[in-house]
Amino acid sequence: MVEFLDVLTPEGLHTGLSKDRNLVHKDGDYHRAVHVWVYSESTAELLLQKRAYTKDSWPGLWDISSAGHISAGDTSLESARRELQEELGVDLPSDAFELLFTYKQNDILNDGTFINNEYNDVYLVTTLEPIPLEAFTLQESEVVDVKYMGWKNYKEVIAKKDPDYVDYELDGGYGLLFQTIESRYDADPKARIASLKKQLSRYSPVTLRGELSGLSEGDLFALVYTIRAAKILEKIFTEQEWCVNPQLKSWLEKKSTASEIDKLKYAYYMINKSPWSILDENEAFLSTADSAIILVENAVKPVSGWKGLEYKAAFPVHKPPVANFYPRDMDTKEFELWKATLSAEDQAKAVDFFTLIRRSQPKLCDLQIVPYSVEYLHNLKQASALLDKAGDSASTPSLKKLLKSKAKAFLSNDYYESDIAWMELDSQVDVTIGPYETYEDGLFGYKATFEAFIGICDEEATSQLLLFSNHLQVEKIDPEMSKQEMENNLPMAAEYKSTNVKASPIRVINLVYNAGDCKGPQTVAFNLPNDDRIVKERGSAMVMIRNISEAKFDCILLPIARVCIEESQRCFVDFNSFFTHTICHECCHGIGPHNIAVGGKESTVRLELQELYSAIEEAKADIVGLWALHFLLDKGVLPQGKEKAIYVSFLAGCFRSIRFGLEEAHGRGQALQFNYILDKGGFVAHEDATFSVNFDKVRGAVEDLSREILTIEAQGDKPAALELLTKYAKLTPELSRAFASLESVQVPVDIAPTFDTLNSAAYLNAGRRID
Repeated sequence: MVEFLDVLTPEGLHTGLSKDRNLVHKDGDYHRAVHVWVYSESTAELLLQKRAYTKDSWPGLWDISSAGHISAGDTSLESARRELQEELGVDLPSDAFELLFTYKQNDILNDGTFINNEYNDVYLVTTLEPIPLEAFTLQESEVVDVKYMGWKNYKEVIAKKDPDYVDYELDGGYGLLFQTIESRYDADPKARIASLKKQLSRYSPVTLRGELSGLSEGDLFALVYTIRAAKILEKIFTEQEWCVNPQLKSWLEKKSTASEIDKLKYAYYMINKSPWSILDENEAFLSTADSAIILVENAVKPVSGWKGLEYKAAFPVHKPPVANFYPRDMDTKEFELWKATLSAEDQAKAVDFFTLIRRSQPKLCDLQIVPYSVEYLHNLKQASALLDKAGDSASTPSLKKLLKSKAKAFLSNDYYESDIAWMELDSQVDVTIGPYETYEDGLFGYKATFEAFIGICDEEATSQLLLFSNHLQVEKIDPEMSKQEMENNLPMAAEYKSTNVKASPIRVINLVYNAGDCKGPQTVAFNLPNDDRIVKERGSAMVMIRNISEAKFDCILLPIARVCIEESQRCFVDFNSFFTHTICHECCHGIGPHNIAVGGKESTVRLELQELYSAIEEAKADIVGLWALHFLLDKGVLPQGKEKAIYVSFLAGCFRSIRFGLEEAHGRGQALQFNYILDKGGFVAHEDATFSVNFDKVRGAVEDLSREILTIEAQGDKPAALELLTKYAKLTPELSRAFASLESVQVPVDIAPTFDTLNSAAYLNAGRRID
């Protein structure tokens, strides 16, 4: 049977052509292949196969455990699974395969008649013990023998170019395989313990409390039920991060008391909720070697006295942009090619917040749309039932309406009515629960993660900060100052301005519990919903988290100011300015471009900017929020004496957010702003690694950047967004010096909250009464 291969460009891109395998090697066309290595942890050995003597390349030589071409239309992962099964008789699920790297191989063999220009996807399968040799079923046309060999010995024979082994380059090629194994198994345990302790020390532990004494009995019962539902959503979010993340979490928790290092692994995992460290640009702090052990009894031929094949559930070193929203080996081009074949209705579903993309068959572009209500049905049914009980218990009408509508939404996958109910919530118990933010979708920014923020309303603070609830009221702001007036005065062309900006309700809460997508740096506020239909029709609402903001100011911002702000300006850093800018940041999510027209067609900023949207939108809200504060100063709404405090507090806040990492949307957006303003002279770097505000230039820089970002969003200009981020969203020498100063005095990067309210007598008694 003729095997066809997809022809690639020298850069590894699909040409759209496929050719007979023999012609591909005759003509030297680039194509793709898979290499699968099987590694035994207990013996530190790699499995090698001896190629059949009839092979047209490297006959009779010892080689990779299993390898083969990716046939035309096939996926990389399925090809890896197929080759291992066909050549060696090893049948493993996809979560056993870890994609380590891809490298380009160029060889000319057989007197120039066989040209091998390949892009090789290199996978690693990690087993606990060697697979008994008698358990293999060898494909005679491909393999004549197998053996295990110590990885260090194998590296030596490759380095010496032993003629019995297929030759591979160790510099830039297969060297990475050996580096990976060495880093996982030969690392100094004491050094790793020290590293984990240092990573954990960047989070300052804080205890958060909420006052329950003012709640009615019904609302207190509703609170208990809702927190129980939130714990169910935590399971869904864990699954959304990566396919084996639930198994990894359970494994780490089970082992957390075994040793000091196991305790530290679990503690840092619980902050990041994945094996990737947010504050280290999502670099993995765990590896597949730390992962869960899974037993497969029938992966190979049965062997007497052997219980079966045990492997480590795999996850990649680099956080995959697909998360678990899309097939792990799908790229943007495959998605767009598939989407183009769909009806307009299904195209909308493909990019919907609340759907996943899965493979119906292991073939390229053979994809299907799966609603959240189907994929997560088991957990959503439990969460829905709990919210239904919470709604039955609640005595506050708007809380009852929200909880009952959200319970229905979990099962219907239609969140419109429940989001309207959320905007209309007027209750001492404040609940935000469901799929909202799209930061974790690194491919397009389409898919929403589940989260829960449950708090007690701070009624006094809310009454003082009725910001954009028809009027802008910060510190008794003039009630005549409307949100529409802010939109009318935005620094962008009039043609892009909306004429029907809606008022934004605000609620100030003290957080008593969060779950789901609340990992790493803690949010101080949010502006929801993200549904552009609701934003257009009803506007949005804001929730400010008072106790989180106060903890961050005390534990993070003040220490940063003492290190990074020039001494004469440190006195200007205050909580009110920090909190007021946070308010304006959230408000400014609701103004500016949302629904736009591109090429004569209706669209949204999110759809046009795709994976760049989150960073650009956070930068927009930040910088336009700062512009808005000065606008209010000019109007006499804020006292003139606030100007310096606003700008210097913002400068101190830049260092706080950028330390989250440039892979995180807020950190990336903040780096863009800081470097832009520094470049324009609005911020000044001093020789002692401190910074100050140039009050003569900062306002112009803020307005110019606001205009540039607003215009990018209004035009849906993704290339311009990429250019702006590439130029400014980076770690500069000035920032590096500042961060070194902060590290030298061990200023934390963020906080790690625990929730004392859940241990209060009122909460525990309520829980016992409803059980």
